[in-house]
Amino acid sequence: MNDYLEYLLKFLKAASETQDKNISRAADLVVESFISNKNFFAFGSGHSHLIAEELYTRAGGLAFVKAILPPELMLHEMFNKSTLLERLEGYALALLELYQVGKGDTIMIISNSGRNSVPVEMAIGARERGARIIVLTSLKHSGRVKSRHSSGKRLFELADVVLDNQGEYGDASFYVKGCDTPTGSTSDAVGIALAQALTARIVEKLVQRGIDPPLFRSSNTDDTDDYNIRLAEKYFGVKAAGV
Repeated sequence: MNDYLEYLLKFLKAASETQDKNISRAADLVVESFISNKNFFAFGSGHSHLIAEELYTRAGGLAFVKAILPPELMLHEMFNKSTLLERLEGYALALLELYQVGKGDTIMIISNSGRNSVPVEMAIGARERGARIIVLTSLKHSGRVKSRHSSGKRLFELADVVLDNQGEYGDASFYVKGCDTPTGSTSDAVGIALAQALTARIVEKLVQRGIDPPLFRSSNTDDTDDYNIRLAEKYFGVKAAGV
């Protein structure tokens, strides 16, 4: 256990040492969208949806985040379903239409490999609609693979800002003695840390502008339900007690 945790810490340290400027640039895009009454979207498929979900309706999370998380692109419905669907062209264009991504919005697209059609098309379509694009990916992995989209583009090539999770090719890269196949992927742990770091930087920049950041509080602490309901009513138009 300790060997893996020490291994993971190396990736977190590398992200800490290399991604500060990119986190700040990404935060600027989100703040600009927010103060212009535009939207901040987060999208990821497969395991990457976990990172998008980390930004969305959670304790300490910004209430204005809008997540694009169709269940068919998650992992819980059927083995390999999301893997096959995210290779389909045309799918992301429908999602952009449904969620009404538009001019002045910012969208964060998360994909470790950055090669599949849905995230690539999401970036292409979002840019055509006038949105700015933050990408969270592994440059080591993505730089070694070919795009599966007809444009030939990989996700990092379509970004305004790239956040690099520092992951190795294949994501799982921790070897246990006696086993030929690596385990211990790092993209989720580092990706979630970068997502939380982005949230913290956005909050910092809002405070510097004299804006009270709309942050959800844990519904598992006392006397927070009314506070969260007010945020949900403002940013979602619905009554909701829990985050």
